[in-house]
Amino acid sequence: MSEVDDEQDYCISFPLELVIAQTPVSAQASGTKAKDEWKKTVGERAKAEIDRLRDWYDIDDRPLMATIYYFPPGKMQGDIDNIIKPILDGMIGVVYLDDAVIEKVVAQKFEVGIDWKFSSPSSALQDAIDRDKPVVYIMVEDDLDWREVQ
Repeated sequence: MSEVDDEQDYCISFPLELVIAQTPVSAQASGTKAKDEWKKTVGERAKAEIDRLRDWYDIDDRPLMATIYYFPPGKMQGDIDNIIKPILDGMIGVVYLDDAVIEKVVAQKFEVGIDWKFSSPSSALQDAIDRDKPVVYIMVEDDLDWREVQ
């Protein structure tokens, strides 16, 4: 086994999927307490999922992509773009050292009353779809397919 293979054995395995049954806090929210608590929640959930998958890991600087789906209990209050930064910031030091490694972000809201079809959701995404709302689904992946632009 090469030294590179040994290093990869200690890195986070992607994709990493999180389901958080909470309303995300907007970057535009007044005050920092709610934003700090939300970022802490995201980081703790990411850490718990990584710990469930492996006993010990090392954070590397691979390029990553994040997918964020928000399922609000009704019409979303605020704008979808405002929930991205606190989520990405919450994973700093847990999933990556710096969110500068995020090359692409896909964010979408799925409001009640609008028909959406998921062709083959992962078990974590299906969990998010089936849960009582609000719920946030987050997936971080390292598959560089996003670099192939059509």
